[in-house]
Amino acid sequence: MRFRPVSPPTLVDEVSALVADRPDLTRVIIDGAPPTRPDVLADDLGERLRLLGRPVLRISAADFLRAASLRFERGRTDPDARYDDWLDAGALRREVLDPMGPDGSRRVLPRLWNAETDRAARADYVDHRDGVVLVDGELLLGRGLPHDYSVHLWLSTPALARKLPESEHWALSAFARYDAEVRPLYVADTGVRADDPLRLAVLDDAPV
Repeated sequence: MRFRPVSPPTLVDEVSALVADRPDLTRVIIDGAPPTRPDVLADDLGERLRLLGRPVLRISAADFLRAASLRFERGRTDPDARYDDWLDAGALRREVLDPMGPDGSRRVLPRLWNAETDRAARADYVDHRDGVVLVDGELLLGRGLPHDYSVHLWLSTPALARKLPESEHWALSAFARYDAEVRPLYVADTGVRADDPLRLAVLDDAPV
């Protein structure tokens, strides 16, 4: 394996340049545990892509969670439920990723569910032709979600334990399972070690 040190701005430059030059890349997933702030990277990429002439629609996987009665059926701190049951992957695929795929309608629902109020978001559909959707969230790879490019922000086990709030430590085994079963650092198109948020390292050579 070979890791290449990069700064956060350089990572944004590299990924945005690649996506801007490829009109076939319409569905980009930015994946990482909450302390890596995949939403911030997705926002920065969105701003850069707009400057490069590509319309962007930002989507958060947190707006496609299942209702609380389903998410917390096994309790609020069940790590396997967080891994398997929290995300409504079928809705994310149906309302966002499939419509943005080849021959898709380009009619996208930007938000499905408000997890804070536990009610439908009541968002309107958006016609998003000739653009790209940037989807941020956790535990997104390995689910069969259709996409054209992915970035994973990876934390070592000690770094994740340090950075995740103690009240969320019950979820550590969910992220450990994700690393073991999916190996997101290696399966992502761009795998990034992010233990130090100011000194990232891009995986240039992934093991087969």
